[in-house]
Amino acid sequence: MQKKDYTVTENRLIAADTYRLVLSGEGPVEGEFVHLEIPGYFLRRPFSVCETSQDGLTLLYKTVGEGTRALANLPVGTTLSVVSGLGKGFSADACRENALLVAGGLGAAPLYLLAKELKAQGKHITAILGFNKADELVLQKEFEALCDQVAITTLDGSVGIKGFVTDALKSLQPEYDYFYTCGPMVMMKAVCDMLSGPGEASLEERMGCGAGFCYGCSIQTTNGPRRVCHDGPVFKKEEILW
Repeated sequence: MQKKDYTVTENRLIAADTYRLVLSGEGPVEGEFVHLEIPGYFLRRPFSVCETSQDGLTLLYKTVGEGTRALANLPVGTTLSVVSGLGKGFSADACRENALLVAGGLGAAPLYLLAKELKAQGKHITAILGFNKADELVLQKEFEALCDQVAITTLDGSVGIKGFVTDALKSLQPEYDYFYTCGPMVMMKAVCDMLSGPGEASLEERMGCGAGFCYGCSIQTTNGPRRVCHDGPVFKKEEILW
């Protein structure tokens, strides 16, 4: 776990209520997510890492409360404290040849980071990205640059397949030997129930410390109580008690 200061070099609206935040400063980060200090707020906020670089990182976030609305108003040049090296991420090595990525909303962000790792390993990648409507769509071109196949679903049918990601799974029946999913809990449960093969899901829980000290994000698993921030947020399909 490391705490470093980074400078906001980009903070712009890219989709409905969705922002791209680029931070540059004291080198790259490690870990599945970071704990970000927002000026004026006592508790840090957890954000999945979308991209890393030699001097920083990129996050995608939605404005859903006071903290993220305050974050959206931060100008370029603002210095932010970032705690990194947190969480257990996806296991790219678990995929032998064909990976299936299933995302709901901003669950696409950490799966994009994973897709870059899978691509570097020479794996074949199919991605299914689900959104409510067209104006929420993010990272389509980025995934298309990495993946062998990308399917988009929207609940209102404004882009791609109308319906849920499970509808795309039914119609496409993609070949895979390992799957990875991130998004709303109800979506991930449906994906894990539908797919018979092995896979992993990245869970979300409200976090206090983000480092496993407070046990505020504990969940029950087949292996007993686990902390999402420390033992996860990625868990194997068979561990999760929905």
